Amino acid sequence: MRFSFTSEQEEFRTMLRRLLDARSPATEVRRLMATDSGWERAGWQKLNRELGLTAIHVPEAYGGQGFGFSELGIVLEEMGRSLLCAPFFSTAALATNAILNAGTDDQKKALLPPIAAGDITATLAFSEDDGRNDAAGVTMVATPSGSGHRLTGVKSFVLDGHTADLIVVLARSPGSSGESGLSFYTVAGNAQGLQRRRLKTMDETRKLARLQFDGVEAQLLGEAGAAAAPFARTMQQAAILLANELVGCAEKLRESSLDYAKMRMQFGRSIASFQATKHKAADMLVDVELAKSAAYYAAAALDDGDDDLPAIASLAKACAAEAGLQTAIHAVQLHGGIGFTWDNDTHLWFKRAKSSEVLLGDANYHRELMMQRWAN
Repeated sequence: MRFSFTSEQEEFRTMLRRLLDARSPATEVRRLMATDSGWERAGWQKLNRELGLTAIHVPEAYGGQGFGFSELGIVLEEMGRSLLCAPFFSTAALATNAILNAGTDDQKKALLPPIAAGDITATLAFSEDDGRNDAAGVTMVATPSGSGHRLTGVKSFVLDGHTADLIVVLARSPGSSGESGLSFYTVAGNAQGLQRRRLKTMDETRKLARLQFDGVEAQLLGEAGAAAAPFARTMQQAAILLANELVGCAEKLRESSLDYAKMRMQFGRSIASFQATKHKAADMLVDVELAKSAAYYAAAALDDGDDDLPAIASLAKACAAEAGLQTAIHAVQLHGGIGFTWDNDTHLWFKRAKSSEVLLGDANYHRELMMQRWAN
């Protein structure tokens, strides 16, 4: 197990941070979050042409660069830091991993190269109106129809679901229950019978959608009735990657708060010199560094194939979720009255920290999962 990043990884982080700082300043974040799509295709394609970010962890055989989850974690952390408005998490962390985990070799060769090239975006639709993240909560039905299937039901809280070119959908065969009878299916974003509606959310930098399927034509992805294990692994990978994104968001909040505290004068002295401010700064540092350790360890565990991965994934998500939100709370408090205003940028990262805290399950949910997995 590695306990530090290599010089190549650190150089990659530095280069990526410099580029994202230039591409995603707060003014650009505000502009894109006000749009219906939340991102621009031209900017997305340019980003992928220059850096090939969606191809980072895609094997070379499928048009990718063949790096590991540690490198993908670095990308997500820096995107969380810059609050990049783009369908990266839905495409690279959810849909791509679902295809890699469940698809046949021929399906991977057909689906992954355009995703890796940035030509199309994708997402994974798994939760429904009740917001459950587990396989047992899936009620959408896939009915055989000729050489394919027809999907009927609803998927909700789908990341970038209103704009995705390709949707990977988790559904079950008629009459099945629990984890049995689950399969992945691929659906074109413009498929007939598919209605897509963007949901109104607190965090406008990350769009969610509700998808209504009315006999939508779909193609089976992987083996029929065998999606439970690939779905579980995809959720573990996504939780770890989201933890890495959260620590980037938290670190940005911590740094901006300290910069403001050093600049803000009160009673003839910087508020950074006050004991209460120092206590908050220390708490933020401890929380963020602990979350970093958990997120980095989990990403390395993915690359190493650790047997305790299910528990490690939940540990990382729980730790990062709490650290991200608590750091955001401290950041607003350290900014004082201005921290609550629309003109101050703190609320942008605060909202992302809050939305990411509950995305894929909150800290309590993952602690329960962690204890169940270690007990088994």
